Amino acid sequence: MAKYRNTLPQLSGSLFLTDGGMETAMIFHERIDLPYFAACHMMQSEAGVAKVRDYYRRYAETARRANVGFVLESPTWRANPDWGAKLGYSHDILADVNRRSIELMAELREELETGESPMVISGAIGPRGDGYRRDVAMSSAEAADYHSEQIRVFAKSVADMTSAFTLNYVEEAVGVAQAAKAENIPVAISFTLETDGRLPTGQSLKDAILQVDAETTSTPAYYMINCAHPSHFESVLTNDEPWLQRLRGLRANPSKRSHAELDAAPELDMGNPAELGQQYRTLRSRLPQLCVLGGCCGMDHRHVEQIAFACIAA
Repeated sequence: MAKYRNTLPQLSGSLFLTDGGMETAMIFHERIDLPYFAACHMMQSEAGVAKVRDYYRRYAETARRANVGFVLESPTWRANPDWGAKLGYSHDILADVNRRSIELMAELREELETGESPMVISGAIGPRGDGYRRDVAMSSAEAADYHSEQIRVFAKSVADMTSAFTLNYVEEAVGVAQAAKAENIPVAISFTLETDGRLPTGQSLKDAILQVDAETTSTPAYYMINCAHPSHFESVLTNDEPWLQRLRGLRANPSKRSHAELDAAPELDMGNPAELGQQYRTLRSRLPQLCVLGGCCGMDHRHVEQIAFACIAA
């Protein structure tokens, strides 16, 4: 049975950490080959599962030491039908990978959760296509149908919620929210932004959030930003308009490079962890509802430690 599905503790405004860029950490730090950037592929071997377990444990222990909450986002960003087919997964294997990923998150929660550090289990969803550009264009109805398979697995598990990351156009976000609502599981929607603070389609973050809320009767539990540096979007988070209250999470890149530059880069740009921590602190001083904090491509536990240090000290 899901522990927090009916009352997500991060909605109280208390600080929650989450992990960084799992895929880049495994590829560049652990020298693990991840076909198609698919961390879920590690769930297919005992050695891979051990790496996944150690990865999350390091972040969760940071949250425990800081006496703050933690969101365990499953390693399933690529575990949807199209990417699963590229990995050679059958329908049953794909469902099993999603299911076992949630079971591993539950094992970690059983091991590491404390009263001061509640741990929420979230089934992570990624885009059908490339996260950096709209190369697959679905209607909201098509997106709901496409993502419902993965969401249904999460809904039948002990996952407290599901989170969709690196979404780059609003119709896919609407479809994910509709599919989650149909399965009666809370959902967080995370958009990726370009260096101008807009979605890759050119739509503003404000308009994207307002459109998803309008078309889903405000189904998402909250919204997030991921896979963009704070300097790319801080200028669009400066007013007191009501839509900003819907934004509760941030998983930034430590690199200031654009998506195109990151795609072409042969090396990992880790930025400056201490500087990034201060940038998170500045954003939280303006938007105190930003309470789920972690990272994306290029970020590892050192960045999250600096984020925790800076934001807890604030």
